[in-house]
Amino acid sequence: MDIHQELKELSKFLSEYSTSLMAVGVQTSRIVRNTARIAESFGFLCDMTIFQKTIIMTLRDADNSHSYSTVNKIKPMGLNFAINSELSTLSWQAYDERLSLPELQRRYLDIVSKPRESKWLVLILVAFANASFCRLFQGDFTSMGIVFVATLVGFFVRTLLMEHHWNHLAVFIISAFVASMIGSTGYLMHWGNTPDMALGTSVLYLIPGVPLINSIMDIIDGHVLAGTSRFINACLLIICIAIGLSMTLLLTGISAL
Repeated sequence: MDIHQELKELSKFLSEYSTSLMAVGVQTSRIVRNTARIAESFGFLCDMTIFQKTIIMTLRDADNSHSYSTVNKIKPMGLNFAINSELSTLSWQAYDERLSLPELQRRYLDIVSKPRESKWLVLILVAFANASFCRLFQGDFTSMGIVFVATLVGFFVRTLLMEHHWNHLAVFIISAFVASMIGSTGYLMHWGNTPDMALGTSVLYLIPGVPLINSIMDIIDGHVLAGTSRFINACLLIICIAIGLSMTLLLTGISAL
């Protein structure tokens, strides 16, 4: 294959590959390492600039006589640790087995086209997990039940709104409001001995833990721009959660009790 064509085809694949990694929640340094590893397996060098919504990439040969640049938007895939792991493994397979580009593309498509876990199973597991958080913070079993129902309804609303492509900040406000309204029933109906735990933990399923962790890791690794943008986005989500919770407190008057 002509080197220009090879650079073009490989660059397009690596652009898709790196944006998929970013979309499923991989920290920036790992994206750079995995992408550069695949490029190295073909005898090329890879330079990347990663932003919150786009990745700019230049693929070049060792003596800089030929290069090809791409700009690609990051896909809205959602966090997925299984795809995260398999795409990282693919970079090592490319390096160790010297896979051809068609074979690499085939394996990549097999990974990203795998069906996600049932949304109903995820819904139930998230509800149980959040109820467990309530218990971890000394909530009684009545509060755990309230949190379970609040998470069940709130997460369902979040999933439904995301499927309809609502703005993610508005989705977080609405989901936090719905969950906290149900979580406040312990106060309003005088159920259980720890209604404060039910209300406080009812919105914990929305906390953007992975973006926060990735943002700190990116800044520590020297990817300040990507880390800062991730941190700001995570803080915006936390503010939206606070807005939704505050709406509940204002409507119910719990803050005045």
